[in-house]
Amino acid sequence: MLAAGFKLAAYDRHRTKAEELIQYGGTVAESVAKLSSNCDVVLSCLASDEAVLQVYGGADGVFANARRGALVIDLSTVNPKTSQELSRVGSERGVQVLDVTMSGSTPVAEQGALTLFGGGTAGCFAAAESIFRVIARSILSGTERFRSNHEAGGEQPVGHRNAGYCRGRRTGEKAGLDRSRLLGVLSETAVVAPAHVGKLARALNNDYGPQFPLRLMNKDFRLILDLAAAVGAQMPATRAAFEVNAAQSAQGREQDFSAVILEMEQQAHLSSGDNGRTRGGIASTDK
Repeated sequence: MLAAGFKLAAYDRHRTKAEELIQYGGTVAESVAKLSSNCDVVLSCLASDEAVLQVYGGADGVFANARRGALVIDLSTVNPKTSQELSRVGSERGVQVLDVTMSGSTPVAEQGALTLFGGGTAGCFAAAESIFRVIARSILSGTERFRSNHEAGGEQPVGHRNAGYCRGRRTGEKAGLDRSRLLGVLSETAVVAPAHVGKLARALNNDYGPQFPLRLMNKDFRLILDLAAAVGAQMPATRAAFEVNAAQSAQGREQDFSAVILEMEQQAHLSSGDNGRTRGGIASTDK
């Protein structure tokens, strides 16, 4: 955004993260209150419903300090009720709110090639288009109900595919196929989404550093399953994929969601070997 000519201030509870923008011409805000009181547009990307409600609510929050007529763009993936609450409170405070969620992990974000799904008024989307064009390659907008039905759905097929690849790889290795060759072949098949090709390449080196953290994938699965329960939908494949993700996440490491490969290897009792067929166990991402 700075390279595109926007003036940008940032706040993070870990100040050093925000300070990384200074070298590119950005500034650091001392608090959420100071940030929101000095901006025409406030963008947020937070990890949970609790974090979103905390940042936007209260005397020191966004809504209490934002200028009337300001635009809020929340890029967090949260429960639809949280997004609806932001819209309601924002309206009371004279602040416009766009409810936008992202598809794409760290490398995609760095390339400005995210896919955005959002809800809000056409006028707000038009006002924010110049921002979206910098950070995204595709923008799908609709009404508030659009996100209520689709919010976490963007991660559902990603999580399903990842678990499916892991099961296929586990079966192949159990049948005696070379691990490196199997991962290479999978990356060339039509069923592997482009976003997963890089995951398979990194898995060859047991590199599970978080690009899209496993804990966030678990959160998205929970959102999907909560919504399914609320509307009476049965989603056995989603629940099965969530259980695999949750089991690996219970290891307590900050890993990419592709680390479910390790859980599938453990379930299959695949062990390390000198022949390059398998590399079981838990890979450390500590540097």
